[in-house]
Amino acid sequence: MTTPVTIIGGGLAGLTLARVLHVHGIEATVYEAETSPSARTQGGLLDIHVHNGQLALRAAGLFEEFLGIVHQGAEASRVLDKKGKVLLEERDDGTGGRPEVPRGALRQILLDSLPAGTVRWGHKVAAARTLGDGRHEVTFADGTTVTTGLLVGADGAWSRVRPLLSDARPEYVGTSLIEAYLFDADTRHPACARAVGDGSLFALAPGQGISAHREPDGVLHAYVTLTKPKEWMDAIEFSDAGAATARVAAEFRDWAPELTALLTDGETAPVPRAIHALPVDHRWDRVPGVTLLGDAAHLMAPSGEGANLAMYDGAELGKALAAHPGDVAAALTAYENALFPRSAAAAAEAFRVHELCLDDNAPHSLVSFFTGHAQAG
Repeated sequence: MTTPVTIIGGGLAGLTLARVLHVHGIEATVYEAETSPSARTQGGLLDIHVHNGQLALRAAGLFEEFLGIVHQGAEASRVLDKKGKVLLEERDDGTGGRPEVPRGALRQILLDSLPAGTVRWGHKVAAARTLGDGRHEVTFADGTTVTTGLLVGADGAWSRVRPLLSDARPEYVGTSLIEAYLFDADTRHPACARAVGDGSLFALAPGQGISAHREPDGVLHAYVTLTKPKEWMDAIEFSDAGAATARVAAEFRDWAPELTALLTDGETAPVPRAIHALPVDHRWDRVPGVTLLGDAAHLMAPSGEGANLAMYDGAELGKALAAHPGDVAAALTAYENALFPRSAAAAAEAFRVHELCLDDNAPHSLVSFFTGHAQAG
């Protein structure tokens, strides 16, 4: 079985590529490990930036649909210290420079824009190998295979396609997140709702943080951040939700209760997420017939850029292929020559923001970053 473009991964990167290719009349097939579009929840809000994510949606011809799912007012943000004191507050000014949208709704817009059958669900990749002459074979967990003249790895942090190009593997950056949700917050968790405000909350201290987003329908989506060895996190038995929550909360015993309640009053089991990243300057030599998008290419510390860069990668690769009909090598060269410096700059900035959020002067370092003025510790 041979397809013109074979995309591994049905996340935002792979779907954006498939859509831009469709706009230009180029056939593509997306293979996704999940069994259906609703196999799992798709995460929380994403702020889609005017200089990359929004450009990708324009290239995909989906900008108006995107505007229809914007969560109004969610661009507001505030920075607090661990006692709950508000150090910086920015209102949503309505300009739309980084509007927030639900990830699941954005993914659905992309799915709905593709011809039926473009996405093949339930295809988890077991292996990928080079056949020569720019062709590659992908083997799926069920034993079936596909052979393609252009293979695109949009399969995330632990990409099965990446080893065809690079020996790099994501490494733990020293920080982990614990995720929790509170529902009907204004009624059931009013103190937490007031602390979060209308949009995003960043409550920080050296080596620690509690952040949250206000999502549609009164949902608060919280992340607790800890700078700890991975072994410390691995030793917590998260299958015992109560014990795990108590163990993590003990690290925040001197924090304001309306902040710690974002974890302790969580209505879902706490979910640990160890943060990994690829080298800042990750790149590879040109290999015929294969390339990478999104986290598969440039996994980095959370900074609000990941989804934006993933969609932008997809759009740029789609446009490059359309601009070089019949010359895949030229298209991939043009795409990667722009990808590598763009990714390196974004990854370096992501690490800088990640570190200043948790450094010895937190939260004042983040306030300084937002305002451009030095803050006393």
